[in-house]
Amino acid sequence: MTSANSPTPQHPALPSDADRALLVGRVWRETPHAGPAVVVVRRGEVIDISAHVATVADLLDSDDAANVVATASGESLGSVETLLDNSQAEPPRAPYLLAPCDVQAIKACGVTFAVSLLERVIEEQAGGDAARAGDLRRDLQSMIGSDLSRIVPGSAEAMALKAELQSRGAWSQYMEVGLGPDAEVFTKAQPLSAVGFGSAVGLHPASQWNNPEPEIVLAIDAAGRVRGATLGNDVNLRDVEGRSALLLGKAKDNNASCAIGPFIRLFDEHFSLDTLRQAQVSLRIEGADDGFVLEGASDMREISRDPLDLVAQSHGAHHQYPDGFMLFLGTMFSPIQDRDGAGQGFTHHLGDTVTIATPALGALTNRVDRSDRLPPWTFGIRQLYNHLARRSRATGNVA
Repeated sequence: MTSANSPTPQHPALPSDADRALLVGRVWRETPHAGPAVVVVRRGEVIDISAHVATVADLLDSDDAANVVATASGESLGSVETLLDNSQAEPPRAPYLLAPCDVQAIKACGVTFAVSLLERVIEEQAGGDAARAGDLRRDLQSMIGSDLSRIVPGSAEAMALKAELQSRGAWSQYMEVGLGPDAEVFTKAQPLSAVGFGSAVGLHPASQWNNPEPEIVLAIDAAGRVRGATLGNDVNLRDVEGRSALLLGKAKDNNASCAIGPFIRLFDEHFSLDTLRQAQVSLRIEGADDGFVLEGASDMREISRDPLDLVAQSHGAHHQYPDGFMLFLGTMFSPIQDRDGAGQGFTHHLGDTVTIATPALGALTNRVDRSDRLPPWTFGIRQLYNHLARRSRATGNVA
């Protein structure tokens, strides 16, 4: 029994040390001006700080971002628990959470963990046929071993393994980016298209073999500085990409196929890149129609490329992001547990609930549906500009 002096149980979507975390997000408001607002979480309340900053990208570019999050005045939209509950209602009740990024590009890194390298090779060799995955997995593991995490991409050891695999006819384009010097960095989704905590994620209706990809996502400003992090689900269509890597866009970028949230946590003395380097990320999938439950966890320590290396390969003299960018660091957990029959592995059922969590960032929860059954994406860059202009005229605020 909880005593009168015991602390109130914390919502599981919040960081374990939420009382000292610098949390930034976006909320959809219906009043006084329908549209998104930049918010912070302070002492358990969600505060609209739109009078001080127009976009999350602007906030991340500010050298004073931590102070703004800690002190900027604004209207309270209620408790963070209420907004989290609003966000999981069907349909959501305003105010509710959106993805915590806005005009930033949304980029993703692939094949940065040994397990994802093996699974991408399996997809490729299976040609998108899930029934062949089990046999291929056993063959590959017997040939190259299951632990590639100790091999540094681009190193002499990695190049020697590449030569050996080529001589045995086992080389793959996925091994090139998993073991070679150049990381795979691709565009996951368009600015403003990601969904947030509680929303449904979408599967292309053509896909019959798919899975969530739990990842840590860095929030990076226009100068290439990593300012904070959040959680993401890089929803993946294994059969589509398995047929051809040139179908990556169709496999990765569909309506609601990218989830980010619940909040961006800014770096400070309590939270840093080193926190992320030591993080363990968990995945839980709960089936709505079959009672299926899958749970797993994996460690960021097993990443083959340091997060700052991935940032440097994405941003620099060769490529700039004037609005900043969000960078998925790659999945460390590929669910392969049989679901619909022996040897068939895992694929989503509609109605699944997916929860991705790590103590320093909280938990991102989404349900699964088809992309063509979900509300279409209609609020883009022009709608955002129009919303900001209307709000500015109404308030006299030129932020």
